Amino acid sequence: MIAITLASNNNYAILAAVLIQSVITNHTSGEDITFYFLDDGISRINREKINTLAKDNVKIEWKPTEEILPPGVKFPEDNSAFPRTSYFRMFAPFVVPPSVKKLIYFDVDMVVKADVAQLWNTDMRGHTMAAVQDVGKVAGCKWGGIPNYEELGIAADAPYFNSGMLLIDCEQWRKQNIPQKVLKVMEDNIQHVNYADQYGLNVVFTGKWLQIDPFWNWFANNYHPNAKCIHYLDIKPIYKSYNSDKVFQQEFFKYLAQTPWKNMKMKSDLSRLIHKAKIKLKKKFKAFLKTN
Repeated sequence: MIAITLASNNNYAILAAVLIQSVITNHTSGEDITFYFLDDGISRINREKINTLAKDNVKIEWKPTEEILPPGVKFPEDNSAFPRTSYFRMFAPFVVPPSVKKLIYFDVDMVVKADVAQLWNTDMRGHTMAAVQDVGKVAGCKWGGIPNYEELGIAADAPYFNSGMLLIDCEQWRKQNIPQKVLKVMEDNIQHVNYADQYGLNVVFTGKWLQIDPFWNWFANNYHPNAKCIHYLDIKPIYKSYNSDKVFQQEFFKYLAQTPWKNMKMKSDLSRLIHKAKIKLKKKFKAFLKTN
């Protein structure tokens, strides 16, 4: 059985459905698939729509927030517009059944074009986690990477990964208590945190992660015919202001047409900007309360 986790709030339920459908459409090798959906407030109507995508060999199991987050867990209040849902990936190995030894995590702003079994069968070579190198490539990247890499004793040329797709050894992840380590690193270096938990994960896993085929996390601004998993890092394909590769946008809508959202109209950019502003304001307010 192939175990896949994804996390979403209600704003990105459509993206989650497209991701799930793309995996199902391109899975030709026959293994059963279980999607463990880390649910941060998906509406009942949207859950029902997503459930229609399940088939005989495809299950969707819902894991609501109260089952995902340990009691009292607090996320660092950085200055990004990333929602708390982005942190859920760290807790996925604690949510799946003990029989699940390995899992694939996908951000929901992705489309999978190849058989996911290829990724699932990756030889982890004893690593706790496998990923794809990010656009910025290295820790010392001036516009990305780890801003305080020198202070942390990390080499400037240390490979830096994008956390949108992770292949995780669940037993090792739990044994090492990765969430606790990542959250502590972020709290201790909050002024340097740039991409939410991606910062903390890269600090914790520096020199200890397996680098795999970049086509399994290929960024949508750079077209390539051999991309196996497209990552819409910038403005998502559902918005009128989408500015990445048009062929990859068409790929997204091909799978969207196979979901209950097939007649969806493109969204205005205003709704996207308002959503991001709300997240930032909420974080600033929490940080203010914390210091006063």
